[in-house]
Amino acid sequence: MDWLGSDYPFSSTALKGKHAIVCGASKGIGAATAKMLAKAGAKVTAVSRNPHSLVAELEGDGHTGISLDLEDKEAIDNFISTIGECHILINNAAGPPGGPLLDNEVEDFEAPFRRHLHASHTLVRGLVPKMETAGMGRIVNIISTSVREPIPNIGLSNTLRGAMASWAKSLSRELPTCITINNVLPGFTDTDRLGSLASSINAKTGKSIDEIHAGWMSQVPSERLIDPLETGAAIAYLCMPISGGIRGVSLAVDGGRMRSI
Repeated sequence: MDWLGSDYPFSSTALKGKHAIVCGASKGIGAATAKMLAKAGAKVTAVSRNPHSLVAELEGDGHTGISLDLEDKEAIDNFISTIGECHILINNAAGPPGGPLLDNEVEDFEAPFRRHLHASHTLVRGLVPKMETAGMGRIVNIISTSVREPIPNIGLSNTLRGAMASWAKSLSRELPTCITINNVLPGFTDTDRLGSLASSINAKTGKSIDEIHAGWMSQVPSERLIDPLETGAAIAYLCMPISGGIRGVSLAVDGGRMRSI
């Protein structure tokens, strides 16, 4: 399927006049989301350590790339101060290495929590007033299916994602009526992150890469990896004006991996 071409699922003007900030936009699901939003007419600010190559690939004009360390609160505050109008925020960042949770020291939690929960909270606190002034806000957090069913050998990531989901659900009860917050829970998706995660598990457990991949696919009824653009399309829908009735949910894009309802 040509998801950014003839099979694109939205109108090219669905987000015209909207400004979207997409974190972790240089590759994977973040890049796919930025492309989906730009194709729908949004002006995208791509945030990552190396965003500029992506900006050149985005459809339309007015897109910008910002190099930002999400572990640096002062840098995030400075970034927020440069933003005028904002309608959409995509919270997304690289996950921590895999391995058993008991192998982690307390210090191992610090950087991932700064990069995810702390950065997301800082961004939301700074951007919500701008969204309220604009009359519409859509916040989508890209986390993981592990918030419902922990995934073996990524204990630190499971813990982090659970914290993000609870934070978002709490905020969904507090945000102004014109602003929604939701989570998208990717399953096993065809990204560099999945490859690095397999390598990390291999190094810590001794399981072969093929064995790790086979174990993952045995859990997925669709028996394939998810295309990042499929996930990006789900995220884009949650950013549409018509999605205002969806608030505080966690939507899985996982090929049916989760057994829970």
